Amino acid sequence: QLCGFTKRDSSLETPDLQFHVAPLSTDTLGTSSLHTFPAFTPTVTNIRPTSRGYVRLESNNTRDHPEINLNYLSTKEDIDIALKSIKLTRDIVLKSNAFKPYMPEEMRPGKDLSDKEIIKEISKYANTLFHPVGTCKMGNDNKAVVNDRLLAHGLEGLRIVDASIMPHITSGNTNAPTIMIAEKASDIILEDQKN
Repeated sequence: QLCGFTKRDSSLETPDLQFHVAPLSTDTLGTSSLHTFPAFTPTVTNIRPTSRGYVRLESNNTRDHPEINLNYLSTKEDIDIALKSIKLTRDIVLKSNAFKPYMPEEMRPGKDLSDKEIIKEISKYANTLFHPVGTCKMGNDNKAVVNDRLLAHGLEGLRIVDASIMPHITSGNTNAPTIMIAEKASDIILEDQKN
């Protein structure tokens, strides 16, 4: 598997896209059989999405499933980035000299589609890739779930210590920032025990 960061355009100061390239081909990663022809699957992640979803409790019964609305591609900016990502992937695979000897062909979304049709295809397969955050954001506004000491508002003795407290996703993998949150939480807990 290959992973890399890049910019959707050179005017940006830092990368805003993360590529994951799997050495296999399937309709949906992890849920369908492999194709019988040789291929690979490039996926592109918008690492600074502007679309926002939500998780809401349906009731106070812990056995009831929450309502989860991922709300992918709900902003014009995210739609534009998704479209540019497809075009960038095409440039890399279909127009570069490195791939020419292999005569690559595009299976999906399809080379003869309009921009509108490409977005429709993208929306069928858009998903969260390893790094969901922000369902219990930290802060003091009315949408915040925890305060700056990671204590849940309105509850006593409950701390939330994971990526869900991040108000916004980091521009990259969330593992290191989540470890940092846990390290900070352990310092806070030790401080509170002393007081």
